[in-house]
Amino acid sequence: MIFKSTKAKRVLAALIRIGWSVKRQSGSHKILERLDWFDVTFAFHDGDEIGPRMLAKIAKNTGLTPEDL
Repeated sequence: MIFKSTKAKRVLAALIRIGWSVKRQSGSHKILERLDWFDVTFAFHDGDEIGPRMLAKIAKNTGLTPEDL
């Protein structure tokens, strides 16, 4: 999977579309949950640019694909 840099707001919206929901939030740290998956911490501000390497790590833990963005 090859990702391009993307804004955090767009990544979070894509995660919500594929079934993740915000379980709780403390500041910019959001704990996301999805049935049959481990909880994931999403610690980015909306305007932050997330690079390809970090997106690959997020994808590994969430099932996100480049097509979801």
